[in-house]
Amino acid sequence: MSGAGVSSGILPRRQVRLGHLWIEALGFDEALSAIEALVLSGAGGAVYTPNVDHVVTAEDDAGFRQAYADASLSLVDGQPLVWSARLLGTPLPAKISGSDLVGPLMERAARGGWRVYLLGGDPGVAEVAAGRLVRELGVTIVGTDAALIRLDAPTAELDAIVAKVQASRPALVLVALGAPKQERWIHQVRSRLQPAVLVGVGASLDFIAGTVPRAPRWMSRLSLEWLYRLAREPRRLAYRYLWKDPRFLAILWRTSRAPRAERLRLR
Repeated sequence: MSGAGVSSGILPRRQVRLGHLWIEALGFDEALSAIEALVLSGAGGAVYTPNVDHVVTAEDDAGFRQAYADASLSLVDGQPLVWSARLLGTPLPAKISGSDLVGPLMERAARGGWRVYLLGGDPGVAEVAAGRLVRELGVTIVGTDAALIRLDAPTAELDAIVAKVQASRPALVLVALGAPKQERWIHQVRSRLQPAVLVGVGASLDFIAGTVPRAPRWMSRLSLEWLYRLAREPRRLAYRYLWKDPRFLAILWRTSRAPRAERLRLR
């Protein structure tokens, strides 16, 4: 178990286990306050938002599991995980979608004068998202980068990207590389980017920039965002949603067989 939560001055929190991943039992506002506490602590940190696909990916990806084991915050992104935790008798307060979290988080960044760096997305996306955040919320954006990031990149290539972020002295870095790359990359570089807090945000920069539309609210309320995305990108997402992610049911069954003391903890 990582000591990041304790060393950063954050009070002990209840966590619930699904598969290999531990998830914070926090409400939406509590999650925002926990991220803010990480930023203000000056100790750095890593924030992830697990969903069903993350739980399944962690079964076979040791690097991904290690990234989560060392996370400062793990915030539930997906109503199926909320329902599953409730079914197991270890409820999570609410879904905290990463894409829903970014807007309110940027409002806090603007109020607090935090320096924010945007990393990832297709060429031009981070710049467009940055312009909107500055224009509409008054966020202090200190840098953007859409560089192609490879986990197996030569040291010099990695060092160049890290040096660029370091030079901007951000308090908060939004990393939009998609899972599992963004979590593994954050884990790889987080100690070098202290005191910045790195948050894996997936497609959130695309949503802010308007290059990718979000599912209608009624679909989000019914937890059908995955169906909307599948309909828009069937070739890319069919394997994930129709073949890979159904393994979650077996993981849920295995988790249910573990003693309650192994599925719930204070951190």
